[in-house]
Amino acid sequence: MIKELKENYQHIFEEALLEEINQVGTYKEIPEGFKLMEIGNYIKSMPLLVSGVVKILRDDENGDELLLYFLEQGDTCAMTLTCCMGHTKSEIRAISETETKLIMVPVHKMEEWMAKYHSWRKFILKSYHERLNDMFHTVDSIAFLKMDERLLKYLKDKARVTNDNSINSTHQQIAYELHTSRVVISRLLKKLENMGQVALFRNHIKLINE
Repeated sequence: MIKELKENYQHIFEEALLEEINQVGTYKEIPEGFKLMEIGNYIKSMPLLVSGVVKILRDDENGDELLLYFLEQGDTCAMTLTCCMGHTKSEIRAISETETKLIMVPVHKMEEWMAKYHSWRKFILKSYHERLNDMFHTVDSIAFLKMDERLLKYLKDKARVTNDNSINSTHQQIAYELHTSRVVISRLLKKLENMGQVALFRNHIKLINE
């Protein structure tokens, strides 16, 4: 695990912290679609992403999902940090968007390292700032963009984080994550196809570069 740590975090953390993470962390390789965290559960460890993509979602009062943001290589989740340090139940769901490699850090070490390591404190504060900006963008998208614009932004974001213009999501899955209906998504995807911005296939959607 020390090899993966140094390749991804040596430019962020000092040597002593890398050694501590290596001693107490747990290295995991998880498949696409694996549920890392569930709403209502207590969080016992915090993920450091080595590779892959994890999507963070939240439910409304009716149980409908809304995609908040994606986590990529070198990221961690600020919502996880809040729940861990406050010893409260998770308010988010985390699902691997691709095959993902990560290191799980025990909760009890987080607060200790905040006081002990400047690099860890800086990393955590930077993560809070980045995740807050991600959520602002999500709110802006809902408030100011039409649904077809939100859909195109969603497809572009997915293509960017997975580094693949082919999006392997069903119309129903997209509808869940954008908090709308499958019928609306299917209609808008057909509109985008007619505009030459996507190509629709049986099992995937291909984003066409402009």
